[in-house]
Amino acid sequence: MNSPRQRPLAVGPIRAFEAVARRLSFRAAAEELYLTQSAISRQIQALEEEMGAALFTRGTRHVSLTGAGAALLQAVAPALARLDGAVRQIRASRGRRIVTITTFASFASLWLLPRLETYQREQSDIDIRLDTSDRMVDLEEPEVELVLRYCEPHQAPEGSQRLFGETLTPVVSPWFAERAARGEIPALKVPSDLAHHTLLEEDDTRPSAVYLSWRHWLDLQGQGGLEPQRWVYLRYTYQQVQAAMSGQGVAMARLALVAEALARGELVEPFGVHARVRSPCAYWLAIAPGARPRTEVRALSDWVLAQAALTRAAIGENTA
Repeated sequence: MNSPRQRPLAVGPIRAFEAVARRLSFRAAAEELYLTQSAISRQIQALEEEMGAALFTRGTRHVSLTGAGAALLQAVAPALARLDGAVRQIRASRGRRIVTITTFASFASLWLLPRLETYQREQSDIDIRLDTSDRMVDLEEPEVELVLRYCEPHQAPEGSQRLFGETLTPVVSPWFAERAARGEIPALKVPSDLAHHTLLEEDDTRPSAVYLSWRHWLDLQGQGGLEPQRWVYLRYTYQQVQAAMSGQGVAMARLALVAEALARGELVEPFGVHARVRSPCAYWLAIAPGARPRTEVRALSDWVLAQAALTRAAIGENTA
């Protein structure tokens, strides 16, 4: 059961409606909102009378939304989510200092999280809330403070700062490359050799994904018609990297996200640095327009920019 501190902010019949619509149960909604089932029923009835339409079809053992109920839920659910987010932010600000960062999962896994440990040691009184999502988060959401995005320049949020650009490069594990060099598996010296290997491909349909694809890289190498021994399609970039590290094939890696792994020798570029290709996309940092001007938000923003400068140096990018 939720504690009083976690209890949702009551907004009467609308809150009751959303809970019943989400749980499809008057009893479960009553337990969630700390009300009796009869109180929930009265609130729903009052809302239906006010709207002049039935919101639920009530069966003996089940509840379902009517067309009017479904239409109302579509408007109510995101509004209540934003309201609850604002309440959590206000409550959090009265206790420990928390900064919320939103970004996509692979960037968090491969670039941000390995660095955050150092920041948290230095700033032990600041908590970090990391929200990872592949969708474009609405910058007006109340909990959003720092936004890390990957897109082309014209898609970057207003006022955002460029962290670093995108460079793609084939990578394999070092022992995979060693086995190829010893002749234990097919050679991997020139791009045409990929016809005898497994290619790890990012399974992404967004427009920017074309630059991350093997087909794009092969076209630039004059191997547009090449077909590998097999394809393995993976949803996330970090899964490609993990698969390459375990010797399952050749990945098309984002250089900025694997620079440290290359430096440590956990990955190698079988075709060398000359096989790297640039993408028009880049990584960006923005402070959400609705974020309160807090020193901890600015401090974390400055720290991210400093870390990005180190990455630019590691990948040989001189533009800021």
